[in-house]
Amino acid sequence: MGAPQVHGRCDPRFAAARDAFEANLKSGADVGASFAATIDGELVVDLWGGFKDAAGTEPWEEDTIVNVYSTTKTMCALTALLCADRGLIAFDDPVAKYWPSFAENGKRDITVGQLMSHSSGLSGFEKKIEPGELYDWDHVCRLLAHQTPWWEPGTRSGYHAITQGYLVGEVVRRATGKTLGTVFREEIAGPLGADFHIGLPPEADARAGELIPPEKGLLAATPGGDIARRTLGNPALSALEPRHTPWRRAEIPAAGGFGNARSVARIQAILANGGAAGGKRFLSEAGARRALELQVDNTDLVLGIPVRFGLGYGMPSLVVPFPHENTVFWGGWGGSLIVVDYDARMTFAYVMNRMNSTTTGDARVAGMIMGMFGGLAA
Repeated sequence: MGAPQVHGRCDPRFAAARDAFEANLKSGADVGASFAATIDGELVVDLWGGFKDAAGTEPWEEDTIVNVYSTTKTMCALTALLCADRGLIAFDDPVAKYWPSFAENGKRDITVGQLMSHSSGLSGFEKKIEPGELYDWDHVCRLLAHQTPWWEPGTRSGYHAITQGYLVGEVVRRATGKTLGTVFREEIAGPLGADFHIGLPPEADARAGELIPPEKGLLAATPGGDIARRTLGNPALSALEPRHTPWRRAEIPAAGGFGNARSVARIQAILANGGAAGGKRFLSEAGARRALELQVDNTDLVLGIPVRFGLGYGMPSLVVPFPHENTVFWGGWGGSLIVVDYDARMTFAYVMNRMNSTTTGDARVAGMIMGMFGGLAA
């Protein structure tokens, strides 16, 4: 493995963020990674470096992409926000309005907003399933439609690690006649020219880097109790799964997205920039700000930590503070992260292949965050 190289560009105001990114690669904390930021929808930082493989034989290129796990949820949420802004769905509506069979077993009054905020009581699967079953959309949706909530819907959040994408995605599919991945591609990623995929096409396989699994599995990464074990242990997912074709081709809108920091930051700039990006309007200003509508504020039943959820995104708290109140964020298993700061009209994203044993934050990105906010204040 040779010395890692850093490529790209960085506005001089944010040199400290670049320094932190480079330090992670030099220290070995990162093997390959990308970091990007936008202000007013324009890229002000676009960095990449290191290696796309564990052996350190293939450089991480400008167009390298990797599976970002739950950072994908922000793409799922943005797609739902777009549908709501167009009047195709309403977050206060019962899910059963769009998906009648969902009303079974005490779920008649669960709202679309409760799916978005992880508070529907359907954080995991009651029936024991294998990872391969996640590739059958209709099968998974039938399981969830028949299931009884694990707690009173709307009263608490319990992180819907895998199920959220199917739940929100099925509402979108029934409202639009298209899969969530298709709506996302046709209405968001495609028009923006952004290299993010929910359902990776075969022609992108060669650009996909390999994730390097963490020391501890997903279940060991949370201090949660019984609901956490039932949620994160069924199915038992391996970080090697994204190397395989069935995972790549499947639409798993809560965890299966492939992209890099540039594509994540550019897409989520739609929210930071009042609904517009790349010279195109995607949502109204009011529609873009709906992610800031607080839904639950509690100790999450799965993550085991205090969490505030808006519509599809995490919000600042004492545990996760940000300089500006009007900020939303989320990250993925292993360390990827996206932050959307409405007040600064800024986004920044971090995507890597060396996974840490975390679902709730990663120290590697701290220096980049401080570099970005420090540059704004300078």
